[in-house]
Amino acid sequence: MKPRERVWLALNHQQPDRCPLQLSFTPEFAARVREVLGLPPESHNPHGGGNTYALERAVGCDLLLTSVGWANSYYAVERLSRDGVTYVDEWGVGWKVVEYETRFGRGRYTEIIRHPLAEEKLLDSYRPPDPERPELYAEARKTVERFGDEYWVVGVVVTTIFETAWALRGLERTLLDMVVNPELVEKLFDIPFYYHSAVAKRLVEIGVDMIWLGDDVGAQDRMLISPSHWRRFLKPRMARLIADLKRLNPQLKIAYHSDGNIYPIIPDLIEIGVDVLNPVQPPSMDPARLKKEFGERLCFWGTVDLQYTLPFGSPEEVRNEVLERLRTVGRGGGLIISPTHNLQLDVPLENFQALVETVLHTPYSQLD
Repeated sequence: MKPRERVWLALNHQQPDRCPLQLSFTPEFAARVREVLGLPPESHNPHGGGNTYALERAVGCDLLLTSVGWANSYYAVERLSRDGVTYVDEWGVGWKVVEYETRFGRGRYTEIIRHPLAEEKLLDSYRPPDPERPELYAEARKTVERFGDEYWVVGVVVTTIFETAWALRGLERTLLDMVVNPELVEKLFDIPFYYHSAVAKRLVEIGVDMIWLGDDVGAQDRMLISPSHWRRFLKPRMARLIADLKRLNPQLKIAYHSDGNIYPIIPDLIEIGVDVLNPVQPPSMDPARLKKEFGERLCFWGTVDLQYTLPFGSPEEVRNEVLERLRTVGRGGGLIISPTHNLQLDVPLENFQALVETVLHTPYSQLD
């Protein structure tokens, strides 16, 4: 069965031969896996940027991701300043590269250090980047043309509204504005909304199979913002965008991303046309419960714990968790299994191997 067919069946609530698999890698973890597999060295950006997908295809992924939007700024290190530590992305957001240590070596991540709209008076004169530049879509076109017949191609447009908005303004200021200055929030949120709407529509026209939207609005055990604020500021914009995209392609699937616990707004997501919920972090929301309550109307993408099981558990614990997800969430279709974030440097390779081998070698017909 081709990966594309496998994903199509799962997302239409039919049971394929095995569960579809999706994996994303931080650059440091990708380098470790490539070395073990004997693949040639290659820079790896989890948000795209010249990815050949050799690694994803070598380990059995069924979905390939191509990203356009502000989220690509996370790894825009080609803009590094002379200090080799800081850079400013094309939105004017300032970043700092931070090193960290693990038992498997040293890695790097990025933190935001400058918000170009921290001062309210700058909002009216701010101009975002142009989403119509043809070069933004060169990689997506190449991916669809080269792999679209075999793989399920996902157009990634995450950090769609909220995360880009607070990157521009500052998180604390944005949260306060929601309460004391809602008119400013409406103008602020429109900046990333219109940009990413244009991006998502272009990706649909190019021919991707799915658009992946969303923002992190959940904390570990509750929502980061209130459900009422999500419904006021984010739901109408998401509803409009999803309706526009599905008018362009009625067969298009829509995935919505948020880390953490967003249980209160799941019925709202279904109402506005979301087909797939990502990443379903087990410490925050019980995947089996979600399947039982919403599985007839919603599919799930993720569910494998990256807070404990993959970095600190044993290979046997990884295998057991994967099998539990296949039995409780994947049976009957409706699951794309994956870690709940990009694979980090602190994950032992034997745990990664246990994840991949369990998925690839466990046909649904063999589940008890």
